[in-house]
Amino acid sequence: MKANEYFDIFSQQVADYHKVDSVDADTANPFAEGSFDYLLWQKSFIDTVQWHLEDLIRPDDVDPVEALRLKRWIDRSNQNRTDLVERIDDYFMQQFAQVQPLADAKINTETPAWAVDRLSILALKIYHFGIEVNRTEVSAEHHEKCLQKYHTLLEQQRDLTQAIDSLLDDLAAGRRVMKLYRQMKMYNDPALNPMLYGKK
Repeated sequence: MKANEYFDIFSQQVADYHKVDSVDADTANPFAEGSFDYLLWQKSFIDTVQWHLEDLIRPDDVDPVEALRLKRWIDRSNQNRTDLVERIDDYFMQQFAQVQPLADAKINTETPAWAVDRLSILALKIYHFGIEVNRTEVSAEHHEKCLQKYHTLLEQQRDLTQAIDSLLDDLAAGRRVMKLYRQMKMYNDPALNPMLYGKK
């Protein structure tokens, strides 16, 4: 599977979400649980819901109690996102487990799944800038700025998918070595955040 196919799954999920367009919608993952496609779709779903949670919390007049509820939801979503990225990296680790690295093999600055994470967010940006480009009630200046950004995002998509494919090819050929460093987030761990364990 190539990175453009990952992007297709992300784009389809984003489009499906917007048929209902609700952070409370329980959208069923169409892929077999445990499959790589399932992980990609689930990753995109988490990102899409969080995108809209961030929108909901932005207005200045949002009720403070509701804002706190949304903030807690966003915190949980961030942890779920990180956990899922690491599951995707586990998949890639299994794919390349038998590869013998070359003597001069290099380590990449990010793992494949974190690059895939950026591709998922890019699918959301492209979708929403596509909406902005098609708005008719805005000024010509607004339209032109959005159109320029939209084309830049499409260029980023081409570059990022190519870069992901190149990274995976290098890993398969032993030209790069895949190493995992877990995120080890502390803010939401009651055993590691002093604001939480200090309350006990």
